[in-house]
Amino acid sequence: MKSLKYAILGLLCRHPMTGYEIAKEFNFELAEFWYANHSQIYPELKQLNEEGLVNYDIEISGEILESKRYTITEKGHSDFIKWLHKDEKIQKTPKDVFRLRMYFSGNLDMETRIHLLENQRMQHYKRLNSLKKTFEQYPEVPPRNSDRFGDFIVLRGAIMRQENIIAWIDECIGYSKEDAGE
Repeated sequence: MKSLKYAILGLLCRHPMTGYEIAKEFNFELAEFWYANHSQIYPELKQLNEEGLVNYDIEISGEILESKRYTITEKGHSDFIKWLHKDEKIQKTPKDVFRLRMYFSGNLDMETRIHLLENQRMQHYKRLNSLKKTFEQYPEVPPRNSDRFGDFIVLRGAIMRQENIIAWIDECIGYSKEDAGE
């Protein structure tokens, strides 16, 4: 199953968008759990159009600049809703180079291990702070049937994930410092 197809259809359920606007969404709201490059998005839009799941209108800006504004069709909306109703099995854990390194960290000297862990902690704190800043747009839980509710729960999950990763890193630093006699 091509998940990119449904990510694009889902975005177009919200409102018509250009390929450029769709790509921006992958770098903004979807970035915490899904990504796609321009080189993936435009061929997928072409395929969706050929399947009758989206249509587009050509918009002219300036004298010659053309862009396509995509709209989901009734068939596309039906396909998207059918996909939303499917129950998914848990996926394999995504690859994580840092965790792979920590798996083999018994081969590192303690100072290097602690340095790597502290560097990761700093990066995760930066991401956490960025997520919390974004979360400030939600002074309260949005209506459960709105697009904003989905954004809210995914953002809340991303914050919790960062907090748990930081707690894990802190625990690893503690173990490493005990071994170093600190």
